[in-house]
Amino acid sequence: MKRIMSAVLGVVVGLLVAVVFFADLNKSDQNAAGENKSKAEKVFVPYGELDEYYMMASGGHSGQLFVYGVPSMRKIRTVPVFTPDPATGYGFSQKSKEMLGGYTWGDFHHPAISETAGDYDGEFLFANDVGNNRVAAVDLSTFHTVDIMSLPNMGGPHAGVFVTENTEYIALPTRFARPLGDQYANLDSYEEEYKGVVSMTTFDKETKKFDLAYQIVLPPWSYDISDAGKKMSGDWIVMTTYNTEFATTNLEINASQNDRDYIVLLNWKKLEAEVAAGNYDEVNGAKMIDPRKHKGAIYAIPVAKSPHGVDVTPDGTRFIAAGKLAPMMTVFSFENAFKAIEEEDFTDEKHGIPVIKYESVMEREVDPPGALGPLHTQFDDKGNAYNTMFISSEIVKWNVETGEVLDRTPSYFSPGHASAAEGDTVSPDGKWLVALNKIAKDNFLSVGPSHPESMDLIDISGEKMEHIMAVPVDPEPHYAQIIHRDKIKPIKIYPKDVDRENSVWKQEDTRIERKGNEVHIYGIAMRSRFIFDAKADRPDAVTVKEGDRVFFHLTNIDLDQDITHGFGINDYDLNYEVQPGETSTLEFVADKPGVFPIYCTNFCSALHQEMSGYLLVEPK
Repeated sequence: MKRIMSAVLGVVVGLLVAVVFFADLNKSDQNAAGENKSKAEKVFVPYGELDEYYMMASGGHSGQLFVYGVPSMRKIRTVPVFTPDPATGYGFSQKSKEMLGGYTWGDFHHPAISETAGDYDGEFLFANDVGNNRVAAVDLSTFHTVDIMSLPNMGGPHAGVFVTENTEYIALPTRFARPLGDQYANLDSYEEEYKGVVSMTTFDKETKKFDLAYQIVLPPWSYDISDAGKKMSGDWIVMTTYNTEFATTNLEINASQNDRDYIVLLNWKKLEAEVAAGNYDEVNGAKMIDPRKHKGAIYAIPVAKSPHGVDVTPDGTRFIAAGKLAPMMTVFSFENAFKAIEEEDFTDEKHGIPVIKYESVMEREVDPPGALGPLHTQFDDKGNAYNTMFISSEIVKWNVETGEVLDRTPSYFSPGHASAAEGDTVSPDGKWLVALNKIAKDNFLSVGPSHPESMDLIDISGEKMEHIMAVPVDPEPHYAQIIHRDKIKPIKIYPKDVDRENSVWKQEDTRIERKGNEVHIYGIAMRSRFIFDAKADRPDAVTVKEGDRVFFHLTNIDLDQDITHGFGINDYDLNYEVQPGETSTLEFVADKPGVFPIYCTNFCSALHQEMSGYLLVEPK
C-alpha cells in the first residue's frame, strides 16, 4: 500500500513540476492580448482614412456640442452653441453675441439632426437649452450655430428637442411646470395655476431662422423624454410624464407615490389644423392651444411609475417606454392605440385627458432578470432593441417582436442614454452603439475629485455585443446621434461673395470710416498681416477716441482650407476668429485709453508672430 501511495504521490509531484516548469502560464494573458489587439484594430483609423460616422453629442451644462468620430472615438471639435467660447470668439463677434443675448451658460441635453422621410439628412442639428428656455440650430455645412430663439412660457425644455419625420417641427416639451405668461403664483396653487407646455417651432432652411409656430398647454406634470412617430404614426408625438402627484417639494419621495404615471399621445397634425383655423389663445406673444378642447388631439396611456425614455421603433409601429423605477421595458402598439381610440376604450379621464386602457395598448413587458434602472432604447437593423440600465450598469439587447433577451454587456458605469449608428431613423445601420455614462470612477488617470464622464463603444454587428473600449468625455453627455459621414457635406472655405455686407476683398478697398461716435474699420486678414486702411502710413494701425463705438469688419481673404485667422486686442478682453472666406464683425466701446497691440491669435503661417498691429485710443 505504501508503495502504491508513494507511486501516486510521485506522479502528482511530477505533474506539478511539469506544470511549473513547462506549462504556458502566459497563455491566458496572450489570449487577452490577442483579444485587445483585435479590438484595437476595429477602431484604428490609419492616417489618410476617415471615421465612418460622426457622433454629435450634447455637452450638458457646458452648453456646447461635442463632435466625435466613430469608431475611433476621437474628439474632432467642440462647437459652441449656448455658451461663449473664447477660442473661437463665439459670443464676442457681433452676430454670436446677439444670438446669445447676454446669457453665459446653457444646459444642452438632446441633439436632433434634421430629417427627411424619417432619415437623417445631415443639413442641420437642433439643440435645447434646459437652463434658459432656448432652442438653437447648427448648420452642419459649417458646424456653426446660426440661430438661437428664446421660448416664452417654458420651464426647461428637457423632453426635446426632437423632430417630426420631415422636420416640419422641432418640438420641445417642458420639464418644469410654471404659471403662464411669467406670472407669479404660490406653490399652494400648483395644480390649478401651473402648466406644462410644448413648444412647436419651425425652421426655415433658406433664411436659417426659427419661428414659434404654436405652443401646447398641458397639465402641470413633468414631461421627461419624447419622440415623434414615423410612417404610420407620423402624425403623433409620444411623451413620458412623472410627478402626476403634483408634488412641489421632496420630489424624490412625493413624485413617486402613484403606481403608474402616463405616456401622453399628441396628434400634432390635428393641432396644426386647429391653429391654422384660429382656434388658439395668445399668451405672452405665443399662439397657445389646449388639446383637451379638441377631440382626438390628446390621450394618455398608463405606464410604470416615473418612466424616463420613450422611443418609437424604426418602422413606426410601436413605442417603448423605459421604467426607471420599474425594472422593465414596456412595448406599446400604435395600431392598438388607434383602435382603442376609435372604440373609445377608455378607463377614465385625468385633467380632461382620456386615459386609454393599459391592456388594450400594451403588447408586452420585458423584464430582464436582475437588470435595474432602464432609461433609454436604441435600435439596430435586425429588429432588436438596446436598453441602458443605469443601476446595474449594463446594456441589454432584446428582440422587439418577441421580447426575448438576447445578450447583455457591462458598461463603465451607470449609462443614461445610448446612441446607435443611425439609431433614431427609419433605417438604423446596426454597427455601433455608444453608451453615454454618468460615472467614470477609476477608469482613467485621476484629475482630482471631479472626474470625467465616460463613454463605452460597443460593437453590435454580430449576435453578441462586444465591448470595445471606454473613453473619457467632458461633462455631461446626455444624448448623442450617430450619422454616416456621407450624409454631411461640410464646406472647406466660405465662398467668395463680393456683395456680402461689410466684406472687403481687395487691399485697396480697405478703409476706416467715422460716423459720429462710431468708427467702422473695413479690413482684411491675410497671411501674414492685417490691413485696415491700405492708404494709411501704417495700414495695420487704428486710432480712435475714448468712448467711440468701434466696429472691426474683418474679411479673411485667404481662400485656402484650414487658414483661420484670429483677432485679439491685448488688455481689452476681446478675441474672435475669421475663417477662410468669412466676414465677421467685432463691436465694442473703446472705454480704455492707451495703446493696445492687436495680433492674430490663431497660428496661420511661419510669420504668424509678425501678424499684428495697434489699436490707439486717444484719451478724452
